[in-house]
Amino acid sequence: MVERRLHDGLSKAEKKRKAKDSKKMSPTFIGENCQDISENSTIVLTSCNFDHHPLSPKMQRNAKVKFHNNMTSSSIHNLTLIPDKMQNTNKTTVSKFILLGFSGFGTFENVLFYVALLAYIVCILGNIAIIIIVIFDPSLHTPMYFFITNFAILEIMFVSVTIPKFLALLMQATKTISMLGCFAQMYALNDLGATECFLLALMVLDRYLAINNPLRYSAIMTHTFCWGLAMLPWIAGFIVSFIPTICTIFLEYCGPNEINQFFCDLAPLQNLACSNPTLSNVATQLAAVLSVVFPFLTIVALYTHIICTVLKIESTEGKQKAFSTCSSHLIVAFLFYCTVIVVYIRPKGSQYDKFLALMYTVVTPTLNPFIYTLRNREVNISARKLLRRFSLFFL
Repeated sequence: MVERRLHDGLSKAEKKRKAKDSKKMSPTFIGENCQDISENSTIVLTSCNFDHHPLSPKMQRNAKVKFHNNMTSSSIHNLTLIPDKMQNTNKTTVSKFILLGFSGFGTFENVLFYVALLAYIVCILGNIAIIIIVIFDPSLHTPMYFFITNFAILEIMFVSVTIPKFLALLMQATKTISMLGCFAQMYALNDLGATECFLLALMVLDRYLAINNPLRYSAIMTHTFCWGLAMLPWIAGFIVSFIPTICTIFLEYCGPNEINQFFCDLAPLQNLACSNPTLSNVATQLAAVLSVVFPFLTIVALYTHIICTVLKIESTEGKQKAFSTCSSHLIVAFLFYCTVIVVYIRPKGSQYDKFLALMYTVVTPTLNPFIYTLRNREVNISARKLLRRFSLFFL
């Protein structure tokens, strides 16, 4: 009898201990099947639809509910059930992202595919043509065309970061990208984009010196000085884009993995982070001010001085030619910089950012070869000479 009571006492103690341990080891639910939620769970809500699977009163009393990034329970994908003790050591459960792009737009995706493909081909061929013409014509070996050649190389790299992947996404049923690939694309895009912003401002500075200081221009813009100036945008672009990219990479991604964009970018990824993205938001905004707002204001100021100088020209033909060039450059710069400012200055972004992104990733890179170079009279003459040389060589 004594042994039986002792055994029962041990059994009850063991049951209490097991119950206590199981409460400590209660799982954290991070998933979309609400029926799998157990009592005494810590529930991280991201898209679990409680309209279809409401929690029982007992679960509501016992479950500890955490909302992911202040989101409602309507947007979770590809997440797993993990224990509480693993929550602090294994939060990064997302291994790939889904680029939604223009999914759900039906036939618009097909039209957009052919438009983007045509734009990409035109941009690549136009910039390659500029590089070849400048290299083979000694009369174009001037500082202006040296910077234009740099710009053409940069444009080829810039569009190649986004458009090929964009075309693939438009054709694929599964629109996924690995985490490493996503971060690599994000850094390359922001690095090259910042470099382009600085280089455009540098090209306007070159024109400003040529128009306002024509007598000293050759002495100032030496070969060595041009190479030094050309390196500055690449270095500045690397530094400015590196900090917000690192801040974004080190955020924890354990929640939704759908990016409402057709490429990986800072704001969409920051919005998906489980950890606090305030630091990366601030870094992104500061980088945008340095690499976009400052160069844009510089361009406006320099072109204002250029226009004031042009107004002093007595020749009507000279004024018209100068205003035609300045106006076309300002229009393209306005489209590029303003859309970039709208997208990157706001930390949270919006659902319309992908439409604005089409402007600076597809439209303006396609227009740039024609606006800055191919409609130039000197380039057209050089192109015709080069075509005659090649035709004579092959014939």
